This record gives sequence, structure tokens and C-alpha cells, in this order.
Amino acid sequence: METFTLDNIISLGLLILLQAVLGFDNLLYISLESKRAPADKRPFVRRIGIGIAIVLRIALLFALLKLIQFFTDPIISINIHSIVEGKFNVHSLIVLGGGIFIIYTATKEIWHMMSLEDGDQKGAKPKSIGTIIFWIVVMNLVFSFDSILSAMALSKVFWVMASAIVVGGLLMIWLSDRVSEFLQKNRLYEVLGLFILFVVGIMLLTEGGHLAHIYIFGNEITPMSKTTFYFVITVLILTDIVQGRYQKKLVKKVE
Repeated sequence: METFTLDNIISLGLLILLQAVLGFDNLLYISLESKRAPADKRPFVRRIGIGIAIVLRIALLFALLKLIQFFTDPIISINIHSIVEGKFNVHSLIVLGGGIFIIYTATKEIWHMMSLEDGDQKGAKPKSIGTIIFWIVVMNLVFSFDSILSAMALSKVFWVMASAIVVGGLLMIWLSDRVSEFLQKNRLYEVLGLFILFVVGIMLLTEGGHLAHIYIFGNEITPMSKTTFYFVITVLILTDIVQGRYQKKLVKKVE
């Protein structure tokens, strides 16, 4: 087939790599959210949630290719005495909503850990499996906008973009079990994960604000770059490692 050209194969490889890089924050959310399910159901919840999201991602890709103007044209405008102004489209509203939800989720879980309520040491109230899968699918779609739009910029061939989505989803299923197992064995890293998730929410808010062309007191909201995001994450991880080692040394001195 003519579509199986060297350029398309290279584009497919680049898109799979892009899916893996941009999927880190999504993977972390899935691992933390699936904790609310019974232990024996967690792998099932992650696989079903990501599986449904793969199908919906392909549907979203098809919709974006056909109805890109619907997602990018402004549908709501606000201007409050030059204090706040902006023009919201469907894309910006989805990203802003996702950012708000993630910040709320991370803040709530951190608060549970701080309160250390008796009888609820895990800090997470049980949810139904259907609810957990629903939120995994919804947030997967929110995170997918960036990767799909980036894919559309790199290739115009539908099968290339769809194949990258499927392969990226399968990698996410494989990695989600391993990330979840790591967090289960190293419970202290859950705190680090929640703060990373909080930063992800801020990143989505800035991105949504930029897409909506929001100005606050005349200052435009600019999106947090991926470089800044990964730098902040690196600092958080290094701080956690140094603090952990320093704490161990203090404990040894006391003993």
C-alpha cells in the first residue's frame, strides 16, 4: 500500500514516543485513582478504563479531523470591567475542567493523609468500580487532547495517528500495573505522586487559560511549558530523595 511509506513509519515511531512522554501524568492519575477499587479488581479497572479510553480517543481523533472548528471557535465570552476577560471554546473548557478536577482530587487526598483519620489510614473512601472506570476514561480523554493535536501536527494520515494511539494505550496498560505496584510497595511516594498530580492540574489550568485567551488585570495567562513541568517534577523527586536519606541519618543518630 502507498500509505506504508518510510515517512509514515517514521511518523508512527515519533507519535508512539510522543504518546509515551505525554502520557506520564495520565498514568500517574490512573494509578492513584485505581487505588479506590478492591485490591483484586485494580488491574481489571485499569485495563478496562484505558481500553475504553483508547476507543474513545480514536473517535475523538476522527471528530477533531472533521470538526476541528467546533472545538476551536469561541462559544462563550466574558469581560468583567477589564478585571477578567476571555473567549472560551470547547477545547479550553474541557482542559480547564480537567485541571480543576485534578487539583480538587489531589488536594482532597493530601488532606486525608494529613488528617490521618482513625479507621481510614489509607485516606481514600471506597468507590464503585463503575465510577472509578468512568473517571479514568474521562481524565484519559482530557489528557489526550494535547497528544492528539500534536499528532495532527506531525501527520495527516489517519491510520498512523490511530495506530500510535492504540500502541500508546497498550503501553499505558502495561506500565500502569507496574507504577501501581511500585506505589503500593513504597507508600511514602504516594505523597510525592499527589503533589506531582497537583502540578499537573496547575499545568492544565494555565493551558486552558491560554486557550481561552484569559486576561486577569490585563495580564495574559501563559501555559506552563513541558520543559518547566518536567523541571518542577525533577526538583520534587530530588527533594524527596534527599529528605528521605537525611531523615534516615537523623533516625540512626537518635538510635
